[in-house]
Amino acid sequence: MNYFILGTDTGVGKTVLSFLFMTYFFRIGKKPFYIKPFQTGCVDAQSPESDARFIYSNVPELQGQDPSLSVIYCLPQPKAPYYAAMNKGLTLDPDFVSHFINAKQQTHSPIIVEAAGGIFVPVTEKALIIDLLQIIDVQPVVAARAGLGTINHTLLTLHALKTRGFKKPSVVFVSSGHDDPSMISENMAAIETFSGIRVAGVVPFIADFTRIPSPCLDVVKSALKP
Repeated sequence: MNYFILGTDTGVGKTVLSFLFMTYFFRIGKKPFYIKPFQTGCVDAQSPESDARFIYSNVPELQGQDPSLSVIYCLPQPKAPYYAAMNKGLTLDPDFVSHFINAKQQTHSPIIVEAAGGIFVPVTEKALIIDLLQIIDVQPVVAARAGLGTINHTLLTLHALKTRGFKKPSVVFVSSGHDDPSMISENMAAIETFSGIRVAGVVPFIADFTRIPSPCLDVVKSALKP
């Protein structure tokens, strides 16, 4: 099983959750591979804004390797991939992304794919992130804010996934470190009540990525069983 880390919005913690998935699978003896199909808002995969650089810098097994190996399209403008590619004179090809992922499956398992923004972010003139999800064999994992505003965004995301045939995506809350615990509990209850989908858990704020709190990897393990 491969995993597609989706967001309810931009900046919700997809990269942190991708890092935790990579760390978890390395620790249990697997050979995972991280893919960021569309990296926007950075000059190249080595730049400080690159999600791939964050992953390669913080996962011990990847340190010293080239993060550009994991980025299919690198686009400087911090925009939706379709518009960032248009500014660069490029046309993004979802089928090429699918072939790239399939090729990596020959040597790695599982594949961890990180989306750009939310599921309705445009990739081409006619395709959204959710359309890409439907042409590759992956389990959707929704990264959502733990605090205020997450109920609406998360329920909308889950509803959209359900209408496309994904009935049991995983859901993980990612905390900013300033969220009210009682609100987090209420948000989890609301998501579960109105979607029928269990929230796997809450990733606490991580101050030092070289020392991961043990509950973080427990959340990943729980997310593998939606």
